[in-house]
Amino acid sequence: MRRVVRQSKFRHVFGQAVKNDQCYDDIRVSRVTWDSSFCAVNPRFVAIIIEASGGGAFLVLPLHKTGRIDKSYPTVCGHTGPVLDIDWCPHNDQAIASGSEDCTVMVWQIPENGLTLSLTEPVVILEGHSKRVGIVAWHPTARNVLLSAGCDNAIIIWNVGTGEALINLDDMHSDMIYNVSWNRNGSLICTASKDKKVRVIDPRKQEIVAEKEKAHEGARPMRAIFLADGNVFTTGFSRMSERQLALWNPKNMQEPIALHEMDTSNGVLLPFYDPDTSIIYLCGKGDSSIRYFEITDESPYVHYLNTFSSKEPQRGMGYMPKRGLDVNKCEIARFFKLHERKCEPIIMTVPRKSDLFQDDLYPDTAGPEAALEAEEWFEGKNADPILISLKHGYIPGKNRDLKVVKKNILDSKPTANKKCDLISIPKKTTDTASVQNEAKLDEILKEIKSIKDTICNQDERIFKLEQQMAKIAA
Repeated sequence: MRRVVRQSKFRHVFGQAVKNDQCYDDIRVSRVTWDSSFCAVNPRFVAIIIEASGGGAFLVLPLHKTGRIDKSYPTVCGHTGPVLDIDWCPHNDQAIASGSEDCTVMVWQIPENGLTLSLTEPVVILEGHSKRVGIVAWHPTARNVLLSAGCDNAIIIWNVGTGEALINLDDMHSDMIYNVSWNRNGSLICTASKDKKVRVIDPRKQEIVAEKEKAHEGARPMRAIFLADGNVFTTGFSRMSERQLALWNPKNMQEPIALHEMDTSNGVLLPFYDPDTSIIYLCGKGDSSIRYFEITDESPYVHYLNTFSSKEPQRGMGYMPKRGLDVNKCEIARFFKLHERKCEPIIMTVPRKSDLFQDDLYPDTAGPEAALEAEEWFEGKNADPILISLKHGYIPGKNRDLKVVKKNILDSKPTANKKCDLISIPKKTTDTASVQNEAKLDEILKEIKSIKDTICNQDERIFKLEQQMAKIAA
């Protein structure tokens, strides 16, 4: 029997790295040993976790700011320990969440044109984990709902608008959580854990809906993500340390729908999924390639398409949402590959001769509008993402500022990065305002002077006491 090659419009997807001058150069990418992607992207900014002395920091660069990044470029640096994961809010292109070794989650508001000063004041600090926080993931359809998972094996779901932890799943995982993924409408989550189990959880009912022991037999980290049709896709290792990928139906997790063995490499496979085209891109940490597969309803369900290869291994990877792509060039995915000292965009296109908009490549995609408010979701409502057409390209709209109204506290939280805003806005303030500012400055300077004097006095006192001690000891 002659084997018929399956028809697919994505068979010839073509990957290409951009030219050197369109890369982001001289970035000290984080060396922390954690299997996150270290990079998050949206249609306005690229954020990259970097090496930072005395705490944790990440860079936020406007997409057009390519070339060499100056060492003095401002960073987001409010954490006291290394940053392990970052995630852009899908409903606000200026809000980003970060999880850190300091056990906190912070949510930041980035000024519209990027940073002009380092940002140290988050809009809100979410405290509830007892160990480092390695995963943060925004809800796909409800505004201001954020999930975090820590090495305390707990998953906390926050209402960022009030700064409260509303759901705490702290007794479902007996070992470290490798990753968490929301389903399409955000009613369920699936997790992969060090105990080799894949769990499907209803967070509001706080119950495990489905569970598979030893989804992959190997001891190395797994990943599990939800697909648009409700199935779960996993990557992991066999007992012989071969990398595997598998497809599961949560209604019956006895046997996988499909299971494929790939190769024997020890890099964890990070899956990036495009629900519009049902393509999964697998980027192995330390690999120098991106493999892509199409998921369909016909056997063998997971169809290998192609591999994009380059020379340099990847330290991490950012994945652009569909609305940030160039539809005029038939671009169906854009990755931001982290090297040791730079970030290199890689563009995936489907070669087409026509200049017209290709409807089959760009079905309506999830837009930036939230379908639900946080309170509605916590009360039990579900809603699919609000879709937008990309026919005329996507023009980013004005984002509303992320406001945090703490219960029983006056809304006195200053919007993050006031200093930046003062610098970027031309000074049109009146004389009275400038007088007030000068008075405030004098006040601050006096306070600094008095603290410095106190420190000097204490230093002298310590010196005298040490001399006395030395005499007694002698």
